[in-house]
Amino acid sequence: MKTAFLFPGQGAQKVGMGKDVYDNYEDARRIYDIAEKVTGIPVKKLCFEGPEEDLMKTENTQVAILTTSLAMLEVLKKHKIDAEISVGLSLGEYTALIYGGYLDLEQGLKIIQKRGYYMGNFLPEESFAMSAIIGLDSSVIEKECEGLRNKGKFVVPANYNSKAQTVISGSTDAINEISETLKQLGAKKVVSLKTSGPFHTEKLNKAKELFSKELEKVTFRQGNGVKVIKNIDGKFYTSEDDMKKVLANHIVNPVRFDKAIKLMEEEKITDFVEIGPGKTLTGFVKKDYPEATIYNVNSLESLKELIEKNS
Repeated sequence: MKTAFLFPGQGAQKVGMGKDVYDNYEDARRIYDIAEKVTGIPVKKLCFEGPEEDLMKTENTQVAILTTSLAMLEVLKKHKIDAEISVGLSLGEYTALIYGGYLDLEQGLKIIQKRGYYMGNFLPEESFAMSAIIGLDSSVIEKECEGLRNKGKFVVPANYNSKAQTVISGSTDAINEISETLKQLGAKKVVSLKTSGPFHTEKLNKAKELFSKELEKVTFRQGNGVKVIKNIDGKFYTSEDDMKKVLANHIVNPVRFDKAIKLMEEEKITDFVEIGPGKTLTGFVKKDYPEATIYNVNSLESLKELIEKNS
């Protein structure tokens, strides 16, 4: 049996996340306390009480999801539940890097706070949207995006989540136009996402530039032996990678979670554990890799279930 830990990204947040785990485990409380001390953000109030409007702000969301995932992870670690491979979606890659020993907790919190701030506040003054296209091959989506871009309209693939789901990002008008076209071409469903910024596209070049300067202050470590998969190409980090460059480019390049799933299948991973709010990533895995055994740790009940299974 081989296990992978999966960590969610922006969009998974919900008011109340992590509260029951916080109330029942000292190890989880410690992570939330550290997060508040390091960032100065009222993480507990945002996660447990909201309001949703404040939790949804990118500069708050990224810290809140990172902290919630890490708090649940800390309890699993205490019970000697571990994984050979670690991967996250977008901001979840930082959770994966902390688990893999490349980043320490405090540096991880500081850098994700900066990332969320730049991604939330340095966007062009335009109206943007993101939509998930379900049940249509990504090559068809790429072709239609290219066609609209040739007409001067901005829309690109931003997340390749699985064989059956690709997220597109672009101007609101272009997203609305292409969504209708993709439905006509056979998309089973088009779902508008909670995130409104043109994330993982060239529109965040200013955020990337500013974030690059913050990354220069970070000291990355050698790692602890856990293999961490990069979003940017779906391959493992190696000693040859310039992690600062990879993570800066990550902001303006598509997420290749589809390739990460394929790599984990090739690595003979049998058990996939998504740690943090929601259960989106295990959903992607199950679609592409039906034989996989999946677990979600997103509540006190599900956390206890996994601990009992491994005791």
